Amino acid sequence: MRHVADIPHPAAKITLFSWNGKYLIKLEKGPLEQTYKVSEMDVSSDADVRELLDEEFLQAAVQRFDLMWQDLQAAMERHDLF
Repeated sequence: MRHVADIPHPAAKITLFSWNGKYLIKLEKGPLEQTYKVSEMDVSSDADVRELLDEEFLQAAVQRFDLMWQDLQAAMERHDLF
């Protein structure tokens, strides 16, 4: 896996990788992560992948982190683990 770039964002750590014919967009916030795969055949360069990371996409991803955290908390409580 080749590290392509770290993309600054105030709400999540964003890292772009290239691996096995795909770009991987990895977003991390605390103990949670989201990974999106984009085929290198669908874009002409990593610049195209960066264009996907517009405000609408990133806002939805950050909201998804909140939902993921709520799901994890609910599961922990159901099993008396928290």
